[in-house]
Amino acid sequence: MGAAAAVERAADVAAEAAEFLELYHGERRLPGLSARLAEVREEIALTGSYRHTRDELAYGAKVAWRQSVRCVGRIRWAGLKVRDRRHVTSVAGIAQELAAHLAAGDNGGRIQSVVTVFAPDQPGVGPRARIWNDQLIRYCGHRRDDGSVLGDPGQVGMTEAARRLGWRPPPVPGRFDLLPWVIETAQEQPTLVGVPRELVREVALSHPEHPWFADLMLRWHALPVISNMRLRIGGVDYSCAPFNGHYLGDEIGTRNLGDRDRYDQLRAVAAGLGLDTSREDTLWREHAVLVINQAVLHSFKLAGVRVSDPHTESELFMKFCAQEERAGRPVHGDWSWLNGSVGWAALHAVHHRYYDTAVPNPNIWPTDRVYDPSGVVKTTLRERHDTARAQED
Repeated sequence: MGAAAAVERAADVAAEAAEFLELYHGERRLPGLSARLAEVREEIALTGSYRHTRDELAYGAKVAWRQSVRCVGRIRWAGLKVRDRRHVTSVAGIAQELAAHLAAGDNGGRIQSVVTVFAPDQPGVGPRARIWNDQLIRYCGHRRDDGSVLGDPGQVGMTEAARRLGWRPPPVPGRFDLLPWVIETAQEQPTLVGVPRELVREVALSHPEHPWFADLMLRWHALPVISNMRLRIGGVDYSCAPFNGHYLGDEIGTRNLGDRDRYDQLRAVAAGLGLDTSREDTLWREHAVLVINQAVLHSFKLAGVRVSDPHTESELFMKFCAQEERAGRPVHGDWSWLNGSVGWAALHAVHHRYYDTAVPNPNIWPTDRVYDPSGVVKTTLRERHDTARAQED
């Protein structure tokens, strides 16, 4: 990075830092803003970044969730459990903390919202640590010789990437084989780590009115831990910060199990229901997806695992909007993400509009996949950091 670019970047970080610290001190009604701003500006001038205090990190992560435009469950933002693990920098240490995150998030089936924050990105270079998986619990997508996929087609690229690193699938592959983690740091090459099987709670799906549904042998894991998004707080990026809430039923029933490019179970369920699938005006797809969603909600509740239905969550989101407006804060949102796919026309959030299109910070941002669809990795972190050091020399 050139000197001019570094100065410009430091100025941007300082501006975001000031905005965040003013928010933090103002909402928490804390003294000492001027002194903290001076301290942070001096640190940025020297290093290009600054270190959050534990309290700043915790509050920033919660506000990032509060302002996340894609999340309908933000009414729970203040209850987020923040695990500060910035001191953990090795692959082995990160893997151990990911296992601890699974246990904390699962909470005996009473899923609680958790984020584990590892070391911040290096200014001008990028992440110091990275998890390749988009979620900590995912099922393999095994590509067969005929081009078809056994398992989750959405994970074919990740499955291939793991195989290129030396991972081997089970002798008899199945539809719900757990993917290993791939973790890398600026010092260590991408490393395969097996997911602790005993920490993965799964729910077998059945339907309260259709006994044949259980014969489909469908199941899903209880805990959605997103692991490939970037947490940004006051100008500081944390690219390794996995977080979870709990599942909304149609995330599993409609998207994961119903989508054509995922498990694609609509025709199987329609066959069990005896529906006419020869033409679209019978609305057989809508009927089938509703039954899958009923099975998900029924099965998770039967297993004692926390799950939400779209109508309840939509009502809670409107309550959140009212709370934010009373606090004088605009509610930012991506309409297409905030309305469930089942019964969406009757959801309260459908009628809410978001006129401020800006996305505020702190926030949680999507990142590009590390690998291409065939599993080939673009650039490792060690290569990126080695290049940055060579340019400095």
